[in-house]
Amino acid sequence: MPTIDAQVHAYERDHPGRPWAAVLHGPPEVTGDDMVAAMDAVGVDGAILVSPFTMYRYDASYAIEVRAKHPGRFALVKPVDPSDPAVGDTIADWASTPGAVGIRIMMRGDVPADPADPGINRVLAAAARHSLPVNLLAYGRLAQVAALATRNPDTRLVIDHLGLPQPFEPPPPAQPWADLPKLLALARHDNVVVKVTGACTLSHEPFPYRDIWDPLGRIFDAFGLDRCMWGTDWTRAVALLSYREGVEAFRVSDRLSDGDRATLMGGTAQRVYGWAPSRG
Repeated sequence: MPTIDAQVHAYERDHPGRPWAAVLHGPPEVTGDDMVAAMDAVGVDGAILVSPFTMYRYDASYAIEVRAKHPGRFALVKPVDPSDPAVGDTIADWASTPGAVGIRIMMRGDVPADPADPGINRVLAAAARHSLPVNLLAYGRLAQVAALATRNPDTRLVIDHLGLPQPFEPPPPAQPWADLPKLLALARHDNVVVKVTGACTLSHEPFPYRDIWDPLGRIFDAFGLDRCMWGTDWTRAVALLSYREGVEAFRVSDRLSDGDRATLMGGTAQRVYGWAPSRG
């Protein structure tokens, strides 16, 4: 079973040809080549490359370039704008893009909190028509996600980063798992999947972050490992741990059997996104 990181980012330095909208916490540049080198160093076969919203908003052109250079190593997810009346056309175009496996909604700021919002539901319906999972950055809005899951039972919803606020730099939150019951309540919706991305950034302990495993165990028990997928959220986590630590923490844990580890660290992502990496 291949090892698949369920969320990584790559970006160029800010330049006039593709200017940043804002600054993302992390290195000044992490190119596709840099990301592949980091993955190779720890034996990660492939990754879901999520175009970084902070810098590029709805423009996924750099992610497309990276995937074209490394077609066997990355599949693509791009943010979409639910307030755009033409978002259905955007999703249809994206579905035909080589390597595209999903879309993303950043559920914050001006994105309405109403589960009946026509724009959000338009996105979810279009995604279902094109068999694209919808990744949701939805911390603080998990009750809204529950209602959306009920309204859109044919749409696969992927909860980014455990549905919890995660830090960009130390220290971790005092009570990082405070909203865990709200996440667990989503397990009754069969169309909801959880990205176990960035979990190590919630730890109050050094590597191998043993204090994350009891709450993670509750998530695995509620959803089943076939609805959970590991990832690092690299490079957001760079100030808190190394890429190797984010990978190895899940490899060395005695809380996972070999079969569990294969499912969590690749099998679920392969099934949900319909993609497998290739080093050929």
